[in-house]
Order: sequence, then structure tokens, then C-alpha cells
Amino acid sequence: MKIKNILVSQPRPTSEKSPYFDIEEKYNVHIDFRPLIKVEGLSLQEFRAQRIEVLDYTAVIFTARTAIDHFFRLCEEMRITIPETMKYFCVSEKIALYLQKFIKYRKRKVFFPTTETNKVEELLPQIKRHLDEKYLYAVSDVCKDNFISTLQNNKVTCTKAVFYKTVSNDFSKDESFNYDMLVFFSPEGINSLLKNFPNFEQGDIVIAALGTKTAQAVTDAGLRLDIAAGTPQAPSMTGAIEAFFKENKVNKK
Repeated sequence: MKIKNILVSQPRPTSEKSPYFDIEEKYNVHIDFRPLIKVEGLSLQEFRAQRIEVLDYTAVIFTARTAIDHFFRLCEEMRITIPETMKYFCVSEKIALYLQKFIKYRKRKVFFPTTETNKVEELLPQIKRHLDEKYLYAVSDVCKDNFISTLQNNKVTCTKAVFYKTVSNDFSKDESFNYDMLVFFSPEGINSLLKNFPNFEQGDIVIAALGTKTAQAVTDAGLRLDIAAGTPQAPSMTGAIEAFFKENKVNKK
């Protein structure tokens, strides 16, 4: 099997020791790193359409630094002064520490799990200790988790509010799209591909996907999934790609 050009739908790695560069050298392929999606904050008008009053809430749940950025940006645009009594619940210590960019960091009002799983469910024990709070869950438009239901089942008052959205990072007319392999990391990447190229035909193009949701999006789009990463057999994308290359004798003479 011959593969010359690969599109990895993520930003270029910052470290030159990335396994992607090892694959380039070892198998004599060229890799373009180009995100197919990008994040944009909601406009003031879009946020207000949700009819959410930030000051009606006494605590905010954050799962990403992007959510923090756009929460405080929109509050500033709405000329809202966040009270000192506001509590913040974050999925990790790293995200919690990022709050220092916007508030005076005090442990008595910033909470995060002791584990670093980045799973929002890990916040439940902390939240259950503060049942009197009214929670605002700051998310993106593609958030589809059931955490709100979990909170409601535990008698927690919580509202989900979208502060930012994921949109297609469109190709320009002058950009070439000549790839033998496409690597995806989210269902939104598949959606972007089909938005940019509505008449896309896979043919011999190899498609790789990370995670079950992305893999499902590939098949739901009527495409062939050739490489499944994020599984016990192939936890990393680079490992899955290399295993595929070895099995199919990619670029072997």
C-alpha cells in the first residue's frame, strides 16, 4: 500500500519529539496538521437568546479553560460584576488555577477533584456538599453529556448554558486537498469534512478515528473506518497508525 500525504486534523505538535514526526521519517510520508474545526465565542445576542441571567446563580461549573474565557468575556460585555461570593467548580486543578486570570483565587470558593481524570462526574461529591447553591454549567454547543440529569437526580439546582461553539474551519479555494489518509479526533471533524466537500468520495483514502463517538460519526456518514484508535488494543492514534502501516506494509518496496 502506498500512502504519501496525510491530513491530521489537529494543530502541529509543539514538541519535535512527537511520534507523528517519527512516522513521517520512518515511512517516508508527509503530514499536514490542520484543524478542521475551531472554537468561537457566542455573541452577546446569541447568549441572551438563551434567557439566562448569570447573577441568578451562585456557582459555576467549568470543564475547560475555553469556557472560563468566554464566561468572563460575555460577563464583561454584559457589564456584569461577578460577586465575590460566587463559587467555581472545575474538573481539574489546572482549570481551577486558570481562574487566577480573572479572579482572586481563594480555595474556599474554588473547588476541584483530587483525581486528574477531567471527568465532570468527579465533581459530584464536591457539589453535593453545597446543595444550597444554584449552579450554572458553562458548556459548548456540542456538549451532550448527561451531567445535568445526574445533578437533578441528586436534588442539585443546575442550568446548562452555552458560552462558545464549535464551527467548521473552512478550506479556502486555493487550498489543495490531496490526501491518502485522513485522521479525525471528533465527530465535528467529520461534519467539517462533509461541509467543505459535500461530494466527498472516499475511494482508497484511509480514514482513522479516535474514540467510539468519532468512529460512529465516520460510519454514520457512510464512510469506511480503516483505523480505530482509543481502544484497549490501540490507545493512541500514532500507535494505531503505525500498527496499520506495519500490517499493510505501507510504502514497502
